[in-house]
Amino acid sequence: MNKHILKPLALAIGLALSFGAAAAADSSVFNVKELDTKVSPCDNLNQFVNAKWIATHPIPADKTRWGAFDELAEKSLDTQHAIIEEAAREAATVQPGTIKQQLGDFYLSGMNEAAIDKAGYTPLQPQLSAIAAIRNTPDLVGYIDQSFAKGDGPLFSFGSGADFKNAKMQIGYAFQGGLGLPTRDYYFDAKYAKTRADYLAYVGKLLGMVGVPADQARTQAQWVMDLETRLAKASLAPVELRTPSNQYHFVSLAEADRLTPNFSWSKFFAAQGVSADKGFSLSQPAFFTAMGKALAEVPVSHWQAYLTFHAASSAAPYLSQPFQQARFDFYSKELGGQPQMEPRWKRVLRTVNGQMGMALGELYVAKAFPPEAKARALELVNNVHEALREHIENVPWMSPATKARALEKWKTVLPKIGYPDKWRSWQGLTITPDSYYANVEAAMKFDYDYDLSKIGKPTDRYEWGMTPQTVNAYYNPTDNTINFPAAILQPPFFYAHGDDAINYGGIGAVIGHEMSHGYDDEGSQFDAYGNNVNWWTRADRAAFDARTAKLVKQFDGYSPLPGLHVNGKLTLGENIADLGGLNIAYTALQNVMKKDPALAREKIDGYTEDQRYFMNWARVWRGSTRPAFQKLLLNVDPHSPQQFRANGAPSNMPAFWSAFQCKPGEPMVRSGARQVVIW
Repeated sequence: MNKHILKPLALAIGLALSFGAAAAADSSVFNVKELDTKVSPCDNLNQFVNAKWIATHPIPADKTRWGAFDELAEKSLDTQHAIIEEAAREAATVQPGTIKQQLGDFYLSGMNEAAIDKAGYTPLQPQLSAIAAIRNTPDLVGYIDQSFAKGDGPLFSFGSGADFKNAKMQIGYAFQGGLGLPTRDYYFDAKYAKTRADYLAYVGKLLGMVGVPADQARTQAQWVMDLETRLAKASLAPVELRTPSNQYHFVSLAEADRLTPNFSWSKFFAAQGVSADKGFSLSQPAFFTAMGKALAEVPVSHWQAYLTFHAASSAAPYLSQPFQQARFDFYSKELGGQPQMEPRWKRVLRTVNGQMGMALGELYVAKAFPPEAKARALELVNNVHEALREHIENVPWMSPATKARALEKWKTVLPKIGYPDKWRSWQGLTITPDSYYANVEAAMKFDYDYDLSKIGKPTDRYEWGMTPQTVNAYYNPTDNTINFPAAILQPPFFYAHGDDAINYGGIGAVIGHEMSHGYDDEGSQFDAYGNNVNWWTRADRAAFDARTAKLVKQFDGYSPLPGLHVNGKLTLGENIADLGGLNIAYTALQNVMKKDPALAREKIDGYTEDQRYFMNWARVWRGSTRPAFQKLLLNVDPHSPQQFRANGAPSNMPAFWSAFQCKPGEPMVRSGARQVVIW
């Protein structure tokens, strides 16, 4: 939990890396014919670099957005598709219990549409019967306990995580949840009235599909909406959840039981087979207090409607086509603006990734990521890491005392490249080709038990929270690690024969981005060892807050759609990381070019290294998003829209102004009091 993820979405990889000075740069790594030279980069870098590409690359009908990340994600999926099709062909002949058998049979069961459609919602019937048998509050609480023990609990989320106050150890975390709409605002704000009406219709439809008579389904749908609205009132908004104090509230079992007298945490932990003798994090106390009251005050029949709907909605992707279509129509089409479903093989593959992604990653790495690439990537990480040290040492607004703590954190950061050094075992998980839903249930329980097994044990800094085939990267503040999956180490982030400017403007800036998360508004509240403690002087924190407030104001001013603006507070951490990462990687590039001064003077296709550095940064963020999905992202996504990521950080950098000879007053020149300088 609490991981910072570089976005948007995912990417892919094909690899051969070289990190020294680029002796013979290949001009094909950046096609300058794609540049819109009618637009000045000093007016709009994103338009200059990306307008032509966007105009000729419409969003596919089965996507909500399309860009550099998404193209690479599709390539990664194609590679994974070939791997899992092979596993499916060989599943019956390989040794049972091997990951090839498990993955192959999982995929086969998901692709057997005829069997899935014939079963209808029969696979869900045991769960529906258990809900129908609830008679009182103790029965209700018992059902919740047992549902969690199966790996599919309702109402809130529960799992392991590093203790914010003793990050060397893992504890249990209970986190707010239980809502079917994206955030609490969707239940109250007048502008979401249509979404609420559509959601109400979706709830009623699914209830009807599992046997509730039509007239009762409408009534019960309103019960579900009323109950969720009650929970929403006690829920925190996404901006509030970015604050560490809203993510962690350590209590003993006795204290937790007193807070929710109608829900016994002692019995809950016993049902999960986990000890919490030393306590756990009841992360949002107000939510759980409200939940506890609702368990006793809301009629059991209303809870049954709520649990029935959520059971059906959660299971819909693994049931017959009408269930899949109903869920798609609301969540993907209504909320995301996606015209049509992805092909079935992609949907099944995403399920396999969600349940057994690290197993698939083991096969992916063997096929797509040569071992030597890991060592080569580490060289670039080290160069950017050294540049970060220079920035910390030279920052003018920080006192020596705080700077010493910042450097201590710098020294202890752990980079992880490509894939885990030790692969996870999947022994004990039984997967067959017979039932897709049964396989999903088995994998969910297996993964849940694996997660809970960490509670009470030391934190493993070398464990990965993202699969190798994911086109993304992340920083984890509770173990101070930066993580770069194999799939992100390819064009346009990195080129085997590309010049240094392209590579530092791509993967170098990504590396700097993740490192900078250790010093953003949230990451800066964790020390070198992942503990949530204050290591700042009061004056230094005030200086930091003053600088980041300017970045909030900058992004508050961006509007991707008429009348809608970016939330500068929600996106602050990512915007700090973009600005810091781009500055740090630029310093790393200059350090490389000092070793060969001729590189600084060399032009490729008419552009200098500095220009190509910023051009590739912008190219990484090229893309377009459907309006409906953009509206959703503005509410829930801590990452700014792509076009503002392309422009936002460079507009604050004198190096960018100099590279393109921009003049004061031009749109991409945020000079004077408007300029944001942090790291």
